Amino acid sequence: MRFAIPRRMNRRLIHNTKAKNDHRRERRHKLTSAEAVLWLSLKNSQLGAKFRRQHSIGPYIADFFCPVFRVIVELDGAGHKTELGVERDAKRSEFLKRFGIRVIRFENKAVFQNLEGVLDAIQAFLKQQP
Repeated sequence: MRFAIPRRMNRRLIHNTKAKNDHRRERRHKLTSAEAVLWLSLKNSQLGAKFRRQHSIGPYIADFFCPVFRVIVELDGAGHKTELGVERDAKRSEFLKRFGIRVIRFENKAVFQNLEGVLDAIQAFLKQQP
C-alpha cells in the first residue's frame, strides 16, 4: 500500500527544491536558442496560461512547466534520440505521470521551422483533459 502525501506537503517535497536552485538559475541564464525562442511566446501568459521555465520537479528540471494545467513542455535535441536518451525520457515521464503531470515534447528544429504549429499543439494539449 502506498503512503499518500498531502498535496501541500507533496509540493514542498518535489517542486523547486533548494538543492536545485543554483542549477535552475544557471539553466535559465543559458537557455538553448530553441528554448529562448519558445520562451518569448510562452512568457507573460501569452497562451492563456502561466508557464515557468527551468522548473524542478523531483530530480528533474523541466524546460517549461504550466502549474495550472500540470503540463510540461520539453524541447529535445539530438541527445534525446539515442537509445539511452529515449530510455531516460520514458523514465522521467513515468515519474511525472505519478504526480499527475503530462509531458509534451518537440524537437528543437520544430520551434525554428514551425513555431505557430508548436504553439497550436501546446494550446490543444492544454485543453485536453488528463
